[in-house]
Amino acid sequence: QVQLVESGGGLVQPGGSLRLSCEASGFVSSVYRLSWHRQVPGKERELVAEISPDSSTSHYSESVKGRFTISRDNIKNTVNLLMDNLKLEDTAVYYCSAGSYYDWLYWGQGTQVTVSS
Repeated sequence: QVQLVESGGGLVQPGGSLRLSCEASGFVSSVYRLSWHRQVPGKERELVAEISPDSSTSHYSESVKGRFTISRDNIKNTVNLLMDNLKLEDTAVYYCSAGSYYDWLYWGQGTQVTVSS
């Protein structure tokens, strides 16, 4: 079956760094766009970063641009998010996703990232 499993979340101090990882299985992830989204209670899920199938193109939300880096390994079937200089407002549940040009199709269960002093 199709699975996306996130890992790497946890508690980190402001200014710190954290690496998130997502392992995909049950489908050929190399043909899909991959992404990281995040969501906080009471707000809609927002796109944080996305990456093209061949890693040639990446896009970031304005709030994380310059601080977060998305990468993928099509052999390992993984997508990662390196988060640097974390801020309090980065606190959220982070989800990885796979999709087509038109929509996001598959989602992981999410991993909690809490930035607190």
